[in-house]
Amino acid sequence: MAQSSEKLPRPLGLLAELTHRCPLACPYCSNPLQLDKRGDELDTATWARVFGEAARLGVIQVHLSGGEPAARRDLVEIMAAAHQAGLYTNLITSAVGLRPETFSALVDAGLDHVQISIQDSDAHSADHIAGYEGAFERKRALAAAVVARKVPLTVNAVMHRANIDHVSDMVELALSLGASRVEIAHVQYYGWALPNRAMLMPTREQVDLAVAAVEELRTRHHGAIVIDAVVPDYYARFPKPCVGGWGRRSLNITPSGKVLPCHAAESLPDLEFWSVRDRSLADIWISSPAFQAFRGTSWMQEPCASCPRREQDFGGCRCQAFALTGDARATDPVCHLSPHHAMVAELAAVRTEAAYIYRR
Repeated sequence: MAQSSEKLPRPLGLLAELTHRCPLACPYCSNPLQLDKRGDELDTATWARVFGEAARLGVIQVHLSGGEPAARRDLVEIMAAAHQAGLYTNLITSAVGLRPETFSALVDAGLDHVQISIQDSDAHSADHIAGYEGAFERKRALAAAVVARKVPLTVNAVMHRANIDHVSDMVELALSLGASRVEIAHVQYYGWALPNRAMLMPTREQVDLAVAAVEELRTRHHGAIVIDAVVPDYYARFPKPCVGGWGRRSLNITPSGKVLPCHAAESLPDLEFWSVRDRSLADIWISSPAFQAFRGTSWMQEPCASCPRREQDFGGCRCQAFALTGDARATDPVCHLSPHHAMVAELAAVRTEAAYIYRR
């Protein structure tokens, strides 16, 4: 039975995956292994309608993502529709394929913020990880254009075994580019990262050194740049709340229009995902079986059901729980209280120097 909308929190953020097309081939990409096809993508008018519905539902900010959103020829029109709906607009881009004239038009149409993913502080390594020669220099060029137009810039640095020792260099790079924020985002092991786990997993020593480095960098650069970072899941004591709690603070729309509680939710079997092609965003937020499946705490098993942290971390990540245990209702094995916690340490110890399985 659908819960009353008066009892539900309002979503604050919307991740709009405009396309799964992308020139990069990052081996940790969070897109699903089965990518949506270009012909199945929502059109401009549908995105405009959805942004209006999102604003009325309570959403404050929209993250325009992909794939690479610049692969959409109507990106400027889509962004302008979000701006006109009153949403704070954040463009999440690889920088590859975003032409200078397109970026200028985006700013003129009201773009509020840009987030650029940078794979490493070293150009050769960054291009190797991205699977695209020349990507690093294109990212530097876009960052310069963003700062020149006085648009706030965030650098997103996804960390793993090949670059985690470069945390200090990544922060220095972000500062040199004029970024106001840098996200030290450790790989989450689902999507394309799951089959690459043994190639990406850092060692405990690397993680400990990186955590210490981040604390020192925060002190050294206080007031100059905001450094966001969390301990990577496989080395944490407690799990993180999945996107602030399943169906509590955010929603994700795939290129074809499915609405998900988190961007990896399609990895869970037996969930029914409603589409904005057929229903309003409010109807989906309130009544969708997928959103109700793990909303709140009534679905929890022990040890989560009686845990005093159950409304802090909400049992952790449902997709990770399923990937590791085969049970989406299980306690996230990252939690030291999980009966499956030993499995996490065993998996973290499995490492190989094999070539990446690139996202294609």
